[in-house]
Amino acid sequence: MNSDLAVLAKIESIARRAGAAIMKVYESAGAMAVQYKDDDSPLTEADRRAHSIIAAALADLEPRLPVLSEESAHPGYEIRRKWRRYWLVDPLDGTREFVKRNGEFTVNIALVSDGVAELGVVHVPVSGVSYLGGLGHGAFRQDSGGVPTPIRAGAKSDNAPLKMVASRSHLDQHVKRILRRLEAEFGSVEMVNMGSSLKICLLAEGKADIYPRLAPTYEWDTAAAHVVLAAAGGEVWDTHFRPLRYNKGEDLRNPHFIAIADTKPDWQALLAPVLPAD
Repeated sequence: MNSDLAVLAKIESIARRAGAAIMKVYESAGAMAVQYKDDDSPLTEADRRAHSIIAAALADLEPRLPVLSEESAHPGYEIRRKWRRYWLVDPLDGTREFVKRNGEFTVNIALVSDGVAELGVVHVPVSGVSYLGGLGHGAFRQDSGGVPTPIRAGAKSDNAPLKMVASRSHLDQHVKRILRRLEAEFGSVEMVNMGSSLKICLLAEGKADIYPRLAPTYEWDTAAAHVVLAAAGGEVWDTHFRPLRYNKGEDLRNPHFIAIADTKPDWQALLAPVLPAD
């Protein structure tokens, strides 16, 4: 087995263990205790448990590599700029969906090298499904108890409606302008609403075509799913149609982005007129 694929399998196992810990909290009786961080994002016991499991396991897997997790301390860029390779982790992506108990939350683990996410796993605790990707190695779906099966971000057939994924919480006027533009170009557009990094995984699996995100996200929200999509043949671009980069500066927020399953159409010519200015 290729060494990168062996590492990918180990990351998947770590994500699955974190997912099991999350499910113990998710399935517990009674109201869920929720705290709120300075940015008003929710924090639960499940976030903490998953973070502890992942941080310890990654330290055992590769002690030399730093771990940047949503739930860890975030070193300043004067320290992070020296990191050539590191782990980028969201122990529980979609905490709001977790609190709502709608199942649309994930565990995200990515290995970043020189600003590019090169290996990644997105695990879905409720279903037991994992999405795995490695640049140059392809993308895979692994069901609970199964083996990894290759997936591919496919081109839309002529008679199928374009499928656009949107966040349950962020369907703003800019996204609506994109929707109208796509309808003018492709005719019928089917909307799919979903939480967490599952949206990008839908594109990687060939079940959706485009996901515009013109609302705030952080690097740990996208890195793992970005690898899966890129390895499946798609891409995640900023609004200048450049692939997202990681550990790019002091600010850990992503720029607005557009995830695409099929990179062949001239998306820049189509979408640039309706994208908001920086």
